[in-house]
Amino acid sequence: MTDETERTTEATNRTTDGPNRASGDPADERTTGDRSESDRPAGDGPAGGDPDGSGASERSGGSETVDRLRTVLNYAVLAGLLLLAVLSAVQLYWAISRTISTFVVYEYRAPVQAAFNLVVLLVAALGISVQLRRLTGSDAAE
Repeated sequence: MTDETERTTEATNRTTDGPNRASGDPADERTTGDRSESDRPAGDGPAGGDPDGSGASERSGGSETVDRLRTVLNYAVLAGLLLLAVLSAVQLYWAISRTISTFVVYEYRAPVQAAFNLVVLLVAALGISVQLRRLTGSDAAE
C-alpha cells in the first residue's frame, strides 16, 4: 500500500471508530455514560442514582444494620459475662465465709469475718472509684 492509501484508511477509521482508532489504541465500545465507577474520573457525576456520588445509600443500610446487630450482641455477651461474674463473686464470698466458719476457732471467727468483709468492701470501693473516674473523664485530665 502507498502512504496515501494508509492515510485515507486511517482517516476513515478515525471517523467511524472514534478518536481511539486514530491513535492506534483498541476501540472502547463503551460510551461515557456506560463507564463503571472504577473507570469514572473523580470529577464525573454519580454512576447511578446516588445524588452525592459516594454510594453510601446502598452500602450504609446493610452495614449500619450489621454494625447495630454486632453492637447489641457485644452488649448481650458483656451482660452475660457480668452476670456470671456477679454469681461467681457471691458464691466465692459465701464459700470463704463457710471456710472461715469451718477452720477458724469460734473465738476468732467474728474478727476474721470482719477483716474479710473489710477487704471485700475496700476492693469494691476501689473499683467504683475507678469506674466513676472513667465515666466523668477526670482520668483524661491527669
